[in-house]
Amino acid sequence: MFVDKAKIYVKGGDGGDGLVAYRREKYVPEGGPAGGDGGNGGDVIFRVDEGLRTLVDFRYQKHFKAERGEKGRNKSQHGANAEHMIVRVPPGTIVIDDDTNEIIADLTRHGQEVVVAKGGRGGRGNMRFATPANPAPEIAENGEEGQERWVVLELKVMADVGLVGFPSVGKSTLLSVVSAAKPKIAAYHFTTLTPNLGVVDVGDGRSFVMADLPGLIEGAHTGIGLGHEFLRHVERTRVIVHVIDMAATEGRDPYKDFVKINDEIKMYNAKLEQRPQLVVANKMDMPEAEEHLARFREQLGKDRPDVTVFPISAISRQGVQELLYRIADLLETVPEMPLVDEVSEVEERKVYRLERQDDDEFTIRRENEMFVVESPKIEKMLKRSQMNSHDAIMRFARTMRKMGVDAELRKLGAEDGQIVRIGDFEFEFVEHE
Repeated sequence: MFVDKAKIYVKGGDGGDGLVAYRREKYVPEGGPAGGDGGNGGDVIFRVDEGLRTLVDFRYQKHFKAERGEKGRNKSQHGANAEHMIVRVPPGTIVIDDDTNEIIADLTRHGQEVVVAKGGRGGRGNMRFATPANPAPEIAENGEEGQERWVVLELKVMADVGLVGFPSVGKSTLLSVVSAAKPKIAAYHFTTLTPNLGVVDVGDGRSFVMADLPGLIEGAHTGIGLGHEFLRHVERTRVIVHVIDMAATEGRDPYKDFVKINDEIKMYNAKLEQRPQLVVANKMDMPEAEEHLARFREQLGKDRPDVTVFPISAISRQGVQELLYRIADLLETVPEMPLVDEVSEVEERKVYRLERQDDDEFTIRRENEMFVVESPKIEKMLKRSQMNSHDAIMRFARTMRKMGVDAELRKLGAEDGQIVRIGDFEFEFVEHE
């Protein structure tokens, strides 16, 4: 089964909670705070494994959650950080944020890694909040929530050679005679619905990976037919081998076929036009093929003199070995990595960065008799605060006053006892003179 697109959910592990604890030692009657910090949550990391060829594993598992960090311990001991979750993906995988359609990473090299969901930081224990004014605070933080997102994985086949052409021109047949691949072959269009890969042994110690890609039709660059499913894989091939039915068994003009396919490729991605290309004139054992080939060479010489034509018959294997030698020679002159647009370091680093939400901006609106305060900083503080101690409540109240939230509530007419909602929490407003 070949799967080249998947949508999955990833979540970094939550940070461990900090601890409220105190020193309990003999002959130390008033031990200070000794609550340790929580450990950091694990990251979700995608790692390229060249042994994988499809995204089929993501059809059966769609949720990936890293472990949370351990809680802080007494005696000022930190909780352990969680192990990172490593998710293996095949080379050629593009990771896209489902909400923004932003490319997170373009993974092509074996062993390449990218963090797609950062784990949360551990909460601070009460030893972190000790001050001369409050040497034994009952304050600790909850761990920060790990980053979560839905991502789309798209696989672009990583092959040295891509066979392109209209349906039923003999691409699958050619792949089957030069490799051990067993693509489906039949006398109707779109027999090949997904890419087939085969390792070709040239016979002189050289080898390469060849991909039989689904057939194109006019309008493919707009998504018609197999459209983008086909063209996405062309981007990854180092050499394009254009297979043409030189016998014109379906009544099409061979040279027009060549022009139309190249136009579709160019309209999808103009840079693909610069990719090295060979033309394979297939079905040369059939009537009128020689006549069509002569006319094809004449037209090609006027428009594309740089393109070489190799007459073959995939079924009888006529000319196939010479073609393989030529492809192997050409591959030695082409860079190992496919000529695709690289994701910049700035774009790739975005996945390591959580949005900053520590500004003092806030808004207040009224809903009937309730006031609703919206502030990323306050909401985040509430989630991390363990609001079960007097010290934590007073710390939160000081933050509200310092940010000016209390003063703004008074301006809007808030009175003693009225409800103020912040995120999932509700409080009674208390007027202080």
